[in-house]
Amino acid sequence: MEEILVFFYTYKESVFVIALAIFLGFEVISNVPSVLHTPLMSGANAISGVIIIGGIILLGHAEISFSVNFILGILAVFFGTLNVVGGFVVTDRMLDMFKKKNKK
Repeated sequence: MEEILVFFYTYKESVFVIALAIFLGFEVISNVPSVLHTPLMSGANAISGVIIIGGIILLGHAEISFSVNFILGILAVFFGTLNVVGGFVVTDRMLDMFKKKNKK
């Protein structure tokens, strides 16, 4: 428990910025109208693409043994890919809602 308190005291500015970003991000996302969802999803996909490339670069410089860099690189690639694929699926479903249906 003491190590956690020392960590928070040492990196209090970074912890504050992360906490502020979480609250600000939640407030911004909760007030977005549904009309803007698709453009924001494509922006999120672009950011996740950058995360995937960063994870691949991190994996390229990491040792093959299970080090922190290796594990973080694998997690970045996995979750970034999951986010991109999920974003494309959601965007595809939203665009299908606006297609005209053929009545037979």
